[in-house]
Amino acid sequence: MQAQSLDVVTYGEAMTMFVAAETGDLAKVGQFTKRVAGADLNVAIGLSRLGFKVGWMSRVGADSFGRYVLDVLAAEGIDANCVTIDERYPTGFQLKSKNDDGSDPAVEYFRKGSAASHLSLADYAADYVTGARHLHLTGVAPAISATSRELAFHMAREMRAAGKTISFDPNLRPTLWPSREAMAESLNALAALADWVLPGVSEGLTLTGYTQPEDIARFYLDQGSKGVIVKLGAHGAYFRTADGEAGIVPAIPVAKVVDTVGAGDGFAVGVVSALLEGRDLRHALERGNRIGALAIQVIGDSEGLPTRAELNALEAPDTQAIQAEKTAKTALNLA
Repeated sequence: MQAQSLDVVTYGEAMTMFVAAETGDLAKVGQFTKRVAGADLNVAIGLSRLGFKVGWMSRVGADSFGRYVLDVLAAEGIDANCVTIDERYPTGFQLKSKNDDGSDPAVEYFRKGSAASHLSLADYAADYVTGARHLHLTGVAPAISATSRELAFHMAREMRAAGKTISFDPNLRPTLWPSREAMAESLNALAALADWVLPGVSEGLTLTGYTQPEDIARFYLDQGSKGVIVKLGAHGAYFRTADGEAGIVPAIPVAKVVDTVGAGDGFAVGVVSALLEGRDLRHALERGNRIGALAIQVIGDSEGLPTRAELNALEAPDTQAIQAEKTAKTALNLA
């Protein structure tokens, strides 16, 4: 794949994830299932399954975990030309509990000193990044090290200068920052470079001090964003644009929540894919809610993300309803 053919580029840390095969204290679990984890990688996987050409930039160790990550990238059709195999540092991993009650699972990380934490400006490939239509960033990669954070800002500024679009999901990891104040300052500055900002309502409170989605959205619009989408959990999502359009799109009910991790990444996949297709924000939020609902019904961070065929089947009733409305308006000379 040529770099200039990419639709989306993103970067960050992929970790091998071991998901408990039984509920209970991780210390007592004897069997685990191996998967991959990483907020930006989840989004890359989701967009690739929908037919977008996606490139992912990172570092992995020269170890079995690193080879596993590369195998997953190949299987998902994600371009790995800017993934470096680091001979000095290992690939990180994590342990994740299994819950039956829909609550957030416990996750233990083993990532300090990982290969990805050594990402820096030396990893930046201008043609690869600015050759893409869109850059997706999360707040995780900037948190893992100062050099990785410098890379995030450089990528955003270069894409902005090139006239390309940028989406940013804060995806807070407070334990990786020296303080909440440092986290808010850095991530708000990064958000100021993005076209579309996607905070959760609790993340918005942490970053802006505001409790209401309208105020959170206004904070980022005042920084120059074109649109802000505030995730409201079971209540859906709120959106507001620089043009003054605003509204709430209700969530899609889920009978049984299996695994909440990855819901926000699924939501981002839906929103970003729809916006790149030229859909309006309301449709983008509807798709985000739909894919987020799929993500929480299976174990694993990316296992619930649909293929394009699966998404088309799910969106078909909406498409038919829109077409029926257009037909009716045409018949009444209202179109």
